[in-house]
Amino acid sequence: MESRKKQKAKSLDGFVPARLSSSLSNPFDKISRAKLNSNSRIIPHRQSPTLRKFSQETNSTNLNLNPTAKLATSDAALLSSPFSSIKEDFSSNQPDTPKLSRKQRREQKQEKQLEKIHKKKRIKRIVKYSVLLIIAFIIVVGGFLGFKVFHNIDKVFGGNVISNISSLFSSTTLKGQASGRINILLAGDSADQLGHGGAQLTDSILVASIDTQNNTAFLLSIPRDFWVDIPGMGWEKINAANDNTATYFPGYPQNGMGILEHLITSDLGIPIDYYALSDYGAFSAAVNAVGGVSVNIQSPDSRGLYDPYTNLKLPNGPVELNGQTALNLARARGDGPGSYGFPNSDFDRTEHQRQIFTAVAAKAKTIGVLADPIKIGDLFDTIGNNVETDLSLKDVLALIKITKNINLSNIQSFSFCSTLSVGLNGCTTPILTDYTDPVSGQEAIIPVAGIGDYTQMQQYYNQLTSSNPLVKENADIVILNGGKTSGIAAVYQTKIDNAGGNVSSIGDSPSVITSNQIIDNSGGTDPNTKNYLESIFGTTVIASNSNNNPSGATFVVIIGSNQKEPATSSTK
Repeated sequence: MESRKKQKAKSLDGFVPARLSSSLSNPFDKISRAKLNSNSRIIPHRQSPTLRKFSQETNSTNLNLNPTAKLATSDAALLSSPFSSIKEDFSSNQPDTPKLSRKQRREQKQEKQLEKIHKKKRIKRIVKYSVLLIIAFIIVVGGFLGFKVFHNIDKVFGGNVISNISSLFSSTTLKGQASGRINILLAGDSADQLGHGGAQLTDSILVASIDTQNNTAFLLSIPRDFWVDIPGMGWEKINAANDNTATYFPGYPQNGMGILEHLITSDLGIPIDYYALSDYGAFSAAVNAVGGVSVNIQSPDSRGLYDPYTNLKLPNGPVELNGQTALNLARARGDGPGSYGFPNSDFDRTEHQRQIFTAVAAKAKTIGVLADPIKIGDLFDTIGNNVETDLSLKDVLALIKITKNINLSNIQSFSFCSTLSVGLNGCTTPILTDYTDPVSGQEAIIPVAGIGDYTQMQQYYNQLTSSNPLVKENADIVILNGGKTSGIAAVYQTKIDNAGGNVSSIGDSPSVITSNQIIDNSGGTDPNTKNYLESIFGTTVIASNSNNNPSGATFVVIIGSNQKEPATSSTK
């Protein structure tokens, strides 16, 4: 009977085997391992209803069982404890949800789809408003800059906003464009310097000459101290012309710059099409607006440059200049006490002015400036406040179109050769020299040929602008008659001059020769002239001979008795 009770106790719920704890250890281990795997879904083993009831009754009544029953009780408690904790974990992390019907699942799916659509619309609205905000900001900033640009355009070029905007969509033919060359007179004064004596005097005078056919350009400096007869003022330095507002000439601007244009055109033979006058503020501000410029100082003095009057001190070699330093360099000519590095005085100053002008123009065309609206605004502020010109906006736009293919780094820089500038920039034969006016005592510059004789200066400009190789070389030619035909030297002088050559003098040879001779003193610098003379006189050029070159000419031609007079027809 007792053994039957034991057997009944061992199979109390008809499920638990005799070795209860050991047989149930495997499900418990499985659950423990499942809990350690975060990616696995934990499904606890189910307890049978009888075992669950037994565990509850054991915990609630604390029955006093026999050893076998106690063993079952302890095993049941061991089972119930982990199962209940795992159940609590699942109840907290994965709450039970009622099973949805097919209709409910479809509605839930539709709600999720609608939520996605609304989310996309919200994102699109955010992006749209952000873009609109950015565009509005650009319009506001651009509108302000545009206002500044057109306001300054109106101040400088005249007209009004409507006419200037219409200029953006129209074209025009510039003065000088038909001839293939446009000349713009560039001048600078100190009109913005309050209390500065002689504020209207032009301290710098440059001619920017643009070859519209070959896409080239050069700058030619005109000495500010050049002695000329100014209408209404008498003989004065040319920089005083801008201060004359009482005399006007038809076809020229009705101001001081018109007088300056007239002098340069009529006296020097340089046609001027337009002008631009700026003050010190424009010069300095333009340099600052492009972020400064770099120039290469090449003073013959190893210390570089020093001028106490302008507070300038720079070493030789490449230097970075801000607006004020650039202005000081453009004004300095080394005439203060202790100055050094300016052996050619005003000619050194004009050389530095051309360097700075070219550097600013090159920097202004770079992407760093063109893509920066602030710098563009600053440039137009500078132009609007400090520049006067007879160029219209339409003219400027046409000029930009014409010059866009010019390589600014290849712009050449020239000045008239003077006794002060021999050896500078290829200056070998001076055409200008120093002069002191006996009446006023002013120190000035005049042509070597004499006051009012501008022939050599006109020839020099023609040399710079002509496409004729003989004109460009402008070699000095002397013709001597070594034969028996009277007047033959004069006949060939006319022929060579008509072809563009430069015959400076003719005469008779000290000895009679039979065959022609050509003496070359050029050192190979004028090959086109040499070839042309050979084609006329049909002889081989001989080496330099100082005995046959008393004038120091580049070429000396001695016509022999066998040379016939040329045909009467000639070509230029």
